[in-house]
Amino acid sequence: MVNRLHRRPEWQFFAVLPRADSKLATTWWVLLLARGVLPAVFAIAMGWLIGAVQHSTALAAPLTLMGTTFILLQVLTPMHQAVSANLGSRVSAYLNDKLAEACVGPPGIGHLEDPSLSEDLTVAREFDHGQTGPPMYLNVDFVAGSLVELVGGLASAIVLFGYTWWAPLLLVAAWTATHWLLRESGVWKDRNTAEVRSAQRHANYAYELAVGPDPAKELRLFGLADWTVQRFTERRRRLFELQYAATRLRERPMIWSLLIIAVANGVVFWSLGAAAIDGRLELDRLVVFAQVAIGVGMIAFGGLNWALDGAAAPVAAVQRLEPAMAPAGALSPGTLRVPGGAVELDIRGLSFRYPHADRPVFDGLDLKIPAGSSLAVVGQNGAGKTTLAKLLCRLYDPDSGTIRVDGSDLRQLDVDAWRGRVAAVFQDFLKLELPLRDNVAPAGAPEADIRAALADAGAADLADLDTRLATGYGDGTDLSGGQWQRVALARALCAVRQGAGLVLLDEPTAQLDVRGEAAIFDRILTATRDVTTILISHRFSTVRHADRICVLEDGHVVELGSHDELMALGGRYRTMFDLQAQRFTAEVDEEGLSYDTL
Repeated sequence: MVNRLHRRPEWQFFAVLPRADSKLATTWWVLLLARGVLPAVFAIAMGWLIGAVQHSTALAAPLTLMGTTFILLQVLTPMHQAVSANLGSRVSAYLNDKLAEACVGPPGIGHLEDPSLSEDLTVAREFDHGQTGPPMYLNVDFVAGSLVELVGGLASAIVLFGYTWWAPLLLVAAWTATHWLLRESGVWKDRNTAEVRSAQRHANYAYELAVGPDPAKELRLFGLADWTVQRFTERRRRLFELQYAATRLRERPMIWSLLIIAVANGVVFWSLGAAAIDGRLELDRLVVFAQVAIGVGMIAFGGLNWALDGAAAPVAAVQRLEPAMAPAGALSPGTLRVPGGAVELDIRGLSFRYPHADRPVFDGLDLKIPAGSSLAVVGQNGAGKTTLAKLLCRLYDPDSGTIRVDGSDLRQLDVDAWRGRVAAVFQDFLKLELPLRDNVAPAGAPEADIRAALADAGAADLADLDTRLATGYGDGTDLSGGQWQRVALARALCAVRQGAGLVLLDEPTAQLDVRGEAAIFDRILTATRDVTTILISHRFSTVRHADRICVLEDGHVVELGSHDELMALGGRYRTMFDLQAQRFTAEVDEEGLSYDTL
C-alpha cells in the first residue's frame, strides 16, 4: 500500500518540492495552511463580533481579530502566488538538472535512442515550454490554490463539529462524493494514453516546423507555410479533444452529484434553522455555523485533479527516466589503458541489434584494420556504416563478438581513456555557441596546434580564434554548413595532435563541393598519416584515396581492397563508382575549373 502510494505521480510531485528548495517548500506549505484556515477564523471572528454587539460587550478584540484576518486574507494570497512561482521555477530547474544528469551520465547513448523511453523524454524535455501543458510555475500555483480550498473546507468542517457531530460528516461525505463521481465520469485515467501522447508529439513537431529557423527556407520555397500552420492547429485541436474527452463530465454523475449535495446541505441548513427558531442556537453561533457549512463546499471537485495531473506528469516522467536510463546506456566496465600511437583494429564475429529493433545491424561481421592505415567504408543507407563508428567509439557495446584494439578486447579498455585516443566527426557534428578556439579544442590545446588543425581543415582564415560562433551575441558570427564542417574536421585533427590514435570520419565533407572535398581529404590523410583512419562517405572521389575500401551490405563485408583492386574486380564497388562518375562527365564547371576528382 505504501509502495503504491509512493509510486503515484501526485506523491512524487509533492516529494520533489523540498528537494527542489526546502525553505521555499516549507514557506509554501505554511502559507497554504494559513490561507486555508483563515476563512474559518474569519467566520468565528464574525460570530464573536455579533455576539459582542448582542450582549453589549467590548468590541475591540473581535474587531481586531476580524481586521487582522481580513488583511491576512488579502496579503497572503499574492505572497503565496509569488512563492508558488519561485518554487515552480526551482522545481523546473531541479527536474532539468536531473534529466541532464540522467542523459549525460551513462557512458553509452542507448538510452537516448531507445524508442521505449522516447515518450517520457518528450514530456521531460518539453514540460516547461508551454506546449504539453502549463509551465511548472503556473502548475504549482494552480495546485496551491486548489489545496487552499481543500484545507479551507476541512477547517470549516472542524468548526462545524461545534454544532453537532453528524453535520460536518454529512457535508464532507457529500462534497467528497463529487471527487469520485465526477472523476470516474470521464476517461480520466486515459488522459495519458499512447494516443494522447502521440497527438501531443505530432502537435509539437508541427509547432517546431513553424517556428524553427532551419526548416523556414524550404517551408517558404515549397509553399508549405499554410500547410504547417494548418497541420499544427489540427494536431493541437485533436490533442485538446482527446484531453477533454478524458476529463468530460457525463450527465448522470452530474445529476447524482447535484442531488447528493442538495440533500446534504438541505438537511444541515434545515437543522440550523430549526435550532435557531427553537432558541437552541443564538444568532452569533448561527452566523458562524452557517458560514462554515457553506465553507465545507470548498472541498468539492475542482481544479486540483487537473492541476496535479499537469504538475505530476513531468515529475513522474523524470523519475521513471532516471532508473531506466542508467542500464539502457550502460557499458561493461573496463580498466585497461590504451597504448600510444596508431591502433590496430580486429573485428571478429561482431553482432549488434539496436534496442527494440526487428533485425540486427551486424550478424557476424569480420574486419581487420592495420595500424596506421586508412580504410574507407561504403555501402547503401542502412548497411551499418554509422553503427560501426558508434561501436568503435564505444557508444554501444556489441551483443556478441569482439572488437580488439592492439590485441585487447575494446570492452576491457577504460572508456574515458579509449575515447581520449579517438577523434571523430559525425554527420550531426557538434556546433558550440562558443569562440572558434573552444570549438576546435573544447578541452583546451596549445594555440599552435589549433591554428595548424584549422589550416589542415582548410579553415585558416575562417575567423579570429576568439570570435564566438553564434549570431545571438553582439560579437558573434554564424557560419555556412561547409564552414562548420571544416571546424568539425579541425576539431578531429587537433585531437590527433593531442595524441589520438584512431580517426573516424562519418561523411566529414558532405557539405563541401566535390573539388574542395578532394583537396581537404588529401590534407586530412597527410595530417593523419601516423594514425589509423576510417572514412565513411558516399563520395567516391574521396573514397579512392584510402589505402583500402570496404563495401558493407546487410551488415557484412562483401568486398575489401584498394580502389584499383575493386575496380578490376567489377563488383558492387565498381557499379557504385560508375553510377556516381556519370554525373561528372563535363570537363569544367560553371567557373571554368576542371573536374579533376575522379
